[in-house]
Parts: sequence; structure tokens; C-alpha cells
Amino acid sequence: MEERRGVVVRRRGADGRIPVRTLDRGASSSVAEPTGYPGGPYDTSLLVKYEHHVARHLWFGEERGPKKELKVAGHGLKLTSRVPLALPPQMESWVSRSGLSSLQRTSLNKIDTNLVSAFVERWHLETSSFHMPFGEMSITLDDVACLLHLPIRGIFWSPQDVTEEVAVELVVDYLGVSRSQAQSHVRSCRGSYYKLEWLYDLFVQHRAASSWAYATRAYLLMLVGSTIFADKTFTLVEARYVLLFTDLDGCSGYSWGAAALVTLYRYLGDASMYSCKQLGGYPTLLQCWIHEYFPTVGKRGENWKPADKCGLSRSMRWSYRQGVLKVDDLRPILDELTPADVIW
Repeated sequence: MEERRGVVVRRRGADGRIPVRTLDRGASSSVAEPTGYPGGPYDTSLLVKYEHHVARHLWFGEERGPKKELKVAGHGLKLTSRVPLALPPQMESWVSRSGLSSLQRTSLNKIDTNLVSAFVERWHLETSSFHMPFGEMSITLDDVACLLHLPIRGIFWSPQDVTEEVAVELVVDYLGVSRSQAQSHVRSCRGSYYKLEWLYDLFVQHRAASSWAYATRAYLLMLVGSTIFADKTFTLVEARYVLLFTDLDGCSGYSWGAAALVTLYRYLGDASMYSCKQLGGYPTLLQCWIHEYFPTVGKRGENWKPADKCGLSRSMRWSYRQGVLKVDDLRPILDELTPADVIW
């Protein structure tokens, strides 16, 4: 840093960062400027976690690891094999009224992890938006309603975390499991979780025994645990979500779309950090949103024309087509996007 005729000229240090400006004589110490980041924000008062953001590390050529893309798991193929085309009428009425029936057929069979990862690198949790070259964009509740046909009006209730003891009580009371079996299973999960495979087995057993309420709860818990509430283990679902299905006649009053969006926002925030290697939430929602608004990015396939299937959710329009573009290839493509490349 040097001074020319009273003007402070700042120069980058050896690490590429801009040092805090030395105050002029007579200036107040309360107006010192925050340190900026090369290729990133100069004023860090808003993006307070940028120091840990993957974009800051990428600027210096530091990748997340040997694999540049995130680990992203879609349960589309599993759901296709697990979700029957027709449920028994006793279950169908509850599932239909719950507002979650559209999730039975909306999941992509395969996720483009490179495409999803490239967009995640542009997500900032402080603004809940993707920072694109031309401005910011985000997934909205209207997008969720159109893409997934989930209700966006109603009660927004996020159940509190539960202990392992409560997790045992919940499956005993609401999933018809013996206490010893429940304790053994929760202990094997090493926390307040249930395995998706185990829930599927319960669904099959209770359906065969005509225990419709138990079968429906196991089915719905498996369904949301594989879609909108999928976590980064890709095999477990949090026990607290049973609380959403204690009253099968009342769960239709929830804003499932808002819950899905908040969950995805949270996992996008985690995945935008350099130390994170996985993305939870519902990747179908994210990828189909990309297909909707960015027709020139990625390789989207179409299943049907909207005019022919106006009653189906928009996510069912898109399918995965094997692409050759890796994260490295997609980064410059996203850098060069203009408003003309977006379907507004």
C-alpha cells in the first residue's frame, strides 16, 4: 500500500487478499473497511461465512477433494420398485388427503451430480439464492407448487429433535413395533433415526396384516424420507418426522411445500461450504428447477408435452439424459450466462 497526493492506493498481498486500509490522519477508527476476498465480496458484512465457502477455495485452485462433484443420492429407482402403482383403498384415502401423493412418481431415476454440484457452488446461505453472473436467482414456493404439486398453504410445523428413548416410543405407539424390536433398531441406527429399508419392510408387513394405519404411517415416513426430507446418510430418516403422521386425518393441513423448500435451503447452505462433500434434501426439486429455467445448461430430456399432461406436476416433464459435461466444464458455462439464457 502506498500514498499518492493524499490518496491511499491499496495493493494485493502475496496471498492475493486486499489488506485493511490504513486510516488517513484524523479519520475515525470506527470506519475501517472489512477485508475483501479476490474474486469474491469486498464487503464481508453480508456474506459472513464466505471464508468457508467453496468458491473462495476454488479461486485458489483448491477443490473439495479428488472428486469435484458432491455426493448426491436420488431415491428414484428405489421408489419405483417400492411404491406400488395402486395402494389398498384403505391406505389410498389417507395418502391422497395428506397432500403427499404427488411424491409417489415425481423423482428422477438418476441425478446429474455434476450439474447439481456446479449450481451448489453458487449458492449462498446468507441470501438463500444462487449468485449468477447477471444477478441472484432462487427456488420459490411457486416453483415447488408447480414442480412437485405439494401444498404451499397450511401449517408450517417443524418437529423438534427427539431422543433415542422417544424414538423408541414413537415406533411402538404409531408403527406397531414391539419395544424390544424398536430398541434394537434405534440402537443399530446410532441415533434417533429409522432405516428406510426397515420402514419399507414394516409397510409390507402391516399391509399384509391389514393394519392400515400402521402401514400408512410407515409408507408416508418412507416416502418423505426418500424425497423432501432425505438426509445426507441416504439410508436413514429422522425419527421426529413420525410426529407429523400421528393424526393421519390432520396431516393434510401442513404446508409440505414450505417444509420441502426450507429443508433444501438448509442442505444447500451446508453443501456450499468447502468442507462438505454431500448434499441432502430433494435433488429432483433442484435439478428440475434447473431444467425449467436454464434450457442451455446440462442435458435435459422430455417425457411429455405440457399441453398433453396438464394435470401432472412439472417435474414429471423432465428426465435424466446422460451427459458428458463435468463440473470443470460447467463452471465456465455458468460464468457466461446472460438473462437471455434464462426462461423467465
